[in-house]
Amino acid sequence: MENPTSSPPPDPQTSPTAAQTADSELAAVLRTTIHRLVKLLRRETRNDAQLSLTERSTLGLLYPDIRLAPSDIARTEKVTTQSMSQVINHLAELNYIERTPDDDDKRKVILSLTPAGKAYVEQVRQQKQEWLAHAIQKKLTAAEKDTLMGALNILAKLIDE
Repeated sequence: MENPTSSPPPDPQTSPTAAQTADSELAAVLRTTIHRLVKLLRRETRNDAQLSLTERSTLGLLYPDIRLAPSDIARTEKVTTQSMSQVINHLAELNYIERTPDDDDKRKVILSLTPAGKAYVEQVRQQKQEWLAHAIQKKLTAAEKDTLMGALNILAKLIDE
């Protein structure tokens, strides 16, 4: 008699292999670790201007001398054009971005960083780099630093197109 609570044997055609399962687990750990590092970097650096994540990301997209239309930034940030308008207005009030007419279509606006916006991005990036360098110096051995450098080369392979 068959046990009604037992599940059928896994189908070899659809069951993940041990390698696929291991890759999936590695991906989950990598994603979680990178997410935690990014959150920690955000927390450990000052945000005196009290900018939202989208506002900071917008500044980063325009750094150092990129010129983009608001619709391009909204699409990249996956926000509505109305939400992006609020972000742009706030950043313009802080004198971090400037609006200039498009060379080809004067009805369109192109955004770029002001010197103050560029300085803000550079300051935040420098703070993050200093915090991370200090953490590396205090917490890692020379061998761990070498391993980390090797891992960074591997991570670059994942993101290089």
